[in-house]
Amino acid sequence: MYVPQHYREDSVPVLHEAIRAIAFGTLVTLDEDGLVASHVPMLLDPHPSPWGTLSGHLARGNPQWRTARNEIEALAIFLGPQAYVSPSWSQSKARTGKAVPTWNYVSIHAYGALRFIDDPVEIRAHVTRLTAEHEEHRAQPWQVSDAPADYIGAMVKGIIAFELALTRRRRQRVKGGGPRRGRRSGRGEEPARRRNRALNRADFDDFRDVVAQHVLDTGLQGRGRARAARA
Repeated sequence: MYVPQHYREDSVPVLHEAIRAIAFGTLVTLDEDGLVASHVPMLLDPHPSPWGTLSGHLARGNPQWRTARNEIEALAIFLGPQAYVSPSWSQSKARTGKAVPTWNYVSIHAYGALRFIDDPVEIRAHVTRLTAEHEEHRAQPWQVSDAPADYIGAMVKGIIAFELALTRRRRQRVKGGGPRRGRRSGRGEEPARRRNRALNRADFDDFRDVVAQHVLDTGLQGRGRARAARA
């Protein structure tokens, strides 16, 4: 991924916090016929240092786990807050007319060695961790052990877990022109439907603000993540 230096984030804690906040990514692998992608929730373990390990699972019927060329790096993509930025929101438009549309977004590309796991004990441990991560904000969190053991056993047989041991990571954010204040005031004039679609996250000038706002907008503060990511 092309990453202009002035939009690049290299702080591992910031990148980790963003992945946890986004939570849902795209696993991309290569097989003999070309690229294959699956959209899955993933967990991030910060170990081993410095990049950590991503884990997730696929349906057993998904051929990706059988056809992926494991000797070639796999890619996990996390797409965060994104929205169209109108030139009308830029103060430079009123001063000089020098403004064009752009698109604000956050994306993280994480690369690494992929390992698929076809062991029921490890698979159950993975889905237990994944469930705990997304249930912990509830007053009465559901646990895997709440369901009948034979039922969970049958469900586990229907999936394959994976681990992506990360070896490198790249992040890019493209920002719109003009001061932040101008884009904020312009955004309020947009129709409610457009504002809702943009999730009110179009104009962040600092990556840490993007992560913090994404946490607030998606209700992740209930999981104890209502904080700005810090380096």
